[in-house]
Amino acid sequence: MTARAAVILAAGQGTRMKSALPKVLHKVGGRGLLERVIDTVEATGCEKIVVVVGAGPSAVRDLVVRRLGEGAVAVQDPPLGTGHAVMAAREALAGFDGDVLVTNGDCPLLTPPDLEPLFELRGAGADLALLGFEPVDALLYGRMMMSAAGDVSRIVEPKDASPAELAVRTCYAGMLCADKARLFGWLDRTTNDNAKGEYYLTQIVALAADDRAHVKAAIVPESAVMGCDTPMQLAQAERIFQDRRRAQALADGVAMLAPETVHFSYDTEIEPGATVEQFVVFAPGVRVETRAVIRAFSHLEGAVVKEGALIGPYARLRPGADIGEDAHIGNFVEVKKVAVGKGAKANHLSYLGDGTVGAGANIGAGTIFCNYDGFDKHETHVGEGAFIGSNTALVAPVSVGPGAYTGSGSVITKDVAADALAVERGQQVEREGWAAKFRARKLAARAAKQRKS
Repeated sequence: MTARAAVILAAGQGTRMKSALPKVLHKVGGRGLLERVIDTVEATGCEKIVVVVGAGPSAVRDLVVRRLGEGAVAVQDPPLGTGHAVMAAREALAGFDGDVLVTNGDCPLLTPPDLEPLFELRGAGADLALLGFEPVDALLYGRMMMSAAGDVSRIVEPKDASPAELAVRTCYAGMLCADKARLFGWLDRTTNDNAKGEYYLTQIVALAADDRAHVKAAIVPESAVMGCDTPMQLAQAERIFQDRRRAQALADGVAMLAPETVHFSYDTEIEPGATVEQFVVFAPGVRVETRAVIRAFSHLEGAVVKEGALIGPYARLRPGADIGEDAHIGNFVEVKKVAVGKGAKANHLSYLGDGTVGAGANIGAGTIFCNYDGFDKHETHVGEGAFIGSNTALVAPVSVGPGAYTGSGSVITKDVAADALAVERGQQVEREGWAAKFRARKLAARAAKQRKS
């Protein structure tokens, strides 16, 4: 198979997003636009990936270096068009021979099957392969003009198109593939003789046609190549992503009572036989096993829910939550970095942070793992079968042994032995008749005030 490389264009300022966050770092399905495109390109088998970024330090550059290494960065300075952006990647591709895929960095719905036809066209003899689509509204897109032989002869921008050319429905999506040597040969012949003084990547289509090269196009759905230049487009992409994931989950055997209210992330894993109720949010890093039930209005992130566990309603699982088989995490319970054992229960109004809860343990309402001292986090460990009374504060680091009890309202600061009872309360004092005297005094004072007025 011919070697593959990719150039991802991510140097645009994204001013229409109206955000301090660079456009390609905005997220769809809990993952940045550029990261999603890199994921897709890697899955096509590209051995070399170059990302074109703007000049100067930036969060985009930092992401590329962290993900792909310093050698994957190409800088476009100053920005002089899409063709100029690809030319900026020449040095980073030194030593590579093979096909180069060019794609945009803001297309979060692009998948490997959408790009594979470009490589297939190259393998079938096309010198230049283009990705096209047929938009609902073609107003802003360049039309792909076809020759009598069925090749793409040129791309016409809408402002330059005649009425007959505007009637063409097939538009250029911004992705192409060609042999590296021919691609840069055509780019070297492009000019900036236009109103913006920029070098356009689309110019190479006409140059290839002049060379009698075969220029072929593959057509994909509009949603596959959708870019995100504005908050509205970002929201539209999110909606499409969510619809896809909901449909896939239902097809996989996940029961959802109101799928249109469930929000997934790019890496959400839910096994067949699980149930998800209304208005549940799966942030990144969640795995749910079969027979588990995620009840309404729960939020999960970085968590594992084992087989048969019950979560919610109104529960929050934060990163590191590991909920064991048949365990219960109930309403208004928050769990962070705690492994909850099989059959354990924390049914309401508790915070469990940093530690473990043994199998079969019961966490009473109002229990708090006091894990933070203002500087460091400390762990709390509750043994198997232990019973934590309501409104108990467990001040970490502390352990409650297997089978032990804590009395309701206790503040536990020392380890509790197995099968022991730990109670820590102030002495209860009762003053006979105090309440009646208090009410009489208050009522008399109120009456006196009314007489004076």
